[in-house]
Amino acid sequence: MDNNILTLVLALGGLVTGAIVTYLVNQAILRRKSTNIVKEAEAEAEVLKKDKILQAKEKFLQLKSEHEKYINEKNQRIQSSENTLKQREGSISQKLEEIQRKNKDVDTIRENLTQQVEIIERRKEELDKSHQQQVEHLETISGLSADDAKQQLIESLKEDAKTAAMASINEIIDEAKMTANGEAKKIVVETIQRVATETAIENSVTVFNIDNDEIKGRIIGREGRNIRALEAATGIEIIVDDTPEAIILSGFDPVRREIARLALHQLVTDGRIHPARIEEIVNKTRKQIEEEIIEVGKRTVIDLGIHGIHPELIRLVGKMKYRSSYGQNLLQHSREVANLCAIMATELGLNAKLAKRAGLLHDLGKVPDDEPEIPHAVLGMKLAEKYNEKSEVSNAIGSHHDEVEMTTLLAPIVQVCDAISGARPGARREIVESYIKRLKELEALALSYPGVSKTYAIQAGRELRVIVGSEKISDKEAESLSFDIAKKIQDEMTYPGQVKITVIRETRAVSYAK
Repeated sequence: MDNNILTLVLALGGLVTGAIVTYLVNQAILRRKSTNIVKEAEAEAEVLKKDKILQAKEKFLQLKSEHEKYINEKNQRIQSSENTLKQREGSISQKLEEIQRKNKDVDTIRENLTQQVEIIERRKEELDKSHQQQVEHLETISGLSADDAKQQLIESLKEDAKTAAMASINEIIDEAKMTANGEAKKIVVETIQRVATETAIENSVTVFNIDNDEIKGRIIGREGRNIRALEAATGIEIIVDDTPEAIILSGFDPVRREIARLALHQLVTDGRIHPARIEEIVNKTRKQIEEEIIEVGKRTVIDLGIHGIHPELIRLVGKMKYRSSYGQNLLQHSREVANLCAIMATELGLNAKLAKRAGLLHDLGKVPDDEPEIPHAVLGMKLAEKYNEKSEVSNAIGSHHDEVEMTTLLAPIVQVCDAISGARPGARREIVESYIKRLKELEALALSYPGVSKTYAIQAGRELRVIVGSEKISDKEAESLSFDIAKKIQDEMTYPGQVKITVIRETRAVSYAK
């Protein structure tokens, strides 16, 4: 037992001794390592220190170089400024010397002028004395005082001035007439050139296209009841003939034709065609057309920039779309006249907005729902007055065909622009046969007068040229003949626009060289 304890004690002592030895050894190793680390750190620090010093030296040298460069540039600029200032000082000095020299010259000139003024004043006094002496001498010789002589001279000059003034006045009047005619033509031509509109031709028939001829039988219906119901509801004659894939809608009222066309289109598309359905569709289409008419009227006045028009007048403007005159669409014609009036009023310094308003509404009397037996211009004037249009606009509407006396400057402008729009070639259309017949009648009418040898209708019937024999008709008789032919055409013939009659009388001398 004692041996075991001894052995245990010895073992513990050995362990403690080994631990102490191990600890001391480790401490020695650690001290060596720390010494090495410190030495290495010191070496690295020394290297870093040297690098930083080198970098600092390089940076210093770089900054020093840049500073020296900046100093040199600044010195150069300063030197350049000094040189410029020196040059300016030299230039200023030269200018000062020149100014001083000029001042001396001015003083010299001033002295000379003063002397000359004194001389002129002395000579003036001498001339005044001499003039007074001459006047007294003339009064003594003539027996007239200076005032009496002046009065006679003034009277003589007045007569001469009156004669010269009358001649100048006549020349000015003639020149003004020529200038006025030229300016008027210029305004009209420029107005026409600045307005370009497409001409819409309306017919008295509308062709309704169908996909196949089987639909014709359904439109006619049993014993014709569908077509009779459609005609009764629309007031349009519906012609169903052998024309392939087409039905003709005939009627003088474009609104009714459009209602019939749209209703027929809806019926054919829907497929249900019978009298009750026809009446329903026609009534619905009529309402749609009324709404479209109002929309067209609103769009028209907005496009033209016209404001404050009564809603009923807007409806009548929209209705113009479905009216025509000599084949010319009335709405297009009215828009064209409105633009022409605005341009011409602007050229003449008048109110362009009122002129455009009057131009748009000038044919208002052609589209009312009830059409009394009075001229359309007068009816349009009454409608304009009824819906509170200005008196200038109402008078321009009523007088554009001379049914009412013109009281404003807008009235002749509307009349002229209406004639320009309606009478230009291509604006309105006539049937070919009636057109040819009218031209032949024009030529025959002029040829019936004695002394007329040839006649030619030109410019689409707008001008009639009449060639007369110089030995049969004199110049005065030629003027009278032109007036007589124009009066007879106006009384006996119907024509759109106006016809210009030109009588040509010429003398020809003919000889032959053999």
